[in-house]
Amino acid sequence: MLGNLEISASGLEAHRIWMNTIAENIANANTIERDGKNAPYRRREPIFSVDRQGNGSAVRVSAIVEDPSPFRVESDPSHPLRDENGNVAYPNVQVIQEMVDMMMANRSYEANVTAMEVTKSMFSSALRILA
Repeated sequence: MLGNLEISASGLEAHRIWMNTIAENIANANTIERDGKNAPYRRREPIFSVDRQGNGSAVRVSAIVEDPSPFRVESDPSHPLRDENGNVAYPNVQVIQEMVDMMMANRSYEANVTAMEVTKSMFSSALRILA
């Protein structure tokens, strides 16, 4: 049963990282200049992997990578960060998609919490039987 708790705990940690990454993406959805450069924010996403340990497995975030999809380009000849054609590059963040991802991450997080609660209940029942 301890393995079940470890698996659920690793899932909680991985999904917390995913939700933090989504929050960062949403917060930077309109960031078109970073570090004094005309470089739009590039959406980030976690890469999950399975960490096999002992008799069980755990989910881990092995990396957080930048999404290579193209930036959103809009024509705005009056914008101070326009290019030579009068276009402005905006981040490749789609807020609606981020919200959908946040709902999935949240539901997965809740499922891990439920699994931990069930495991805890099983521990309690086993202790009552032994007592």
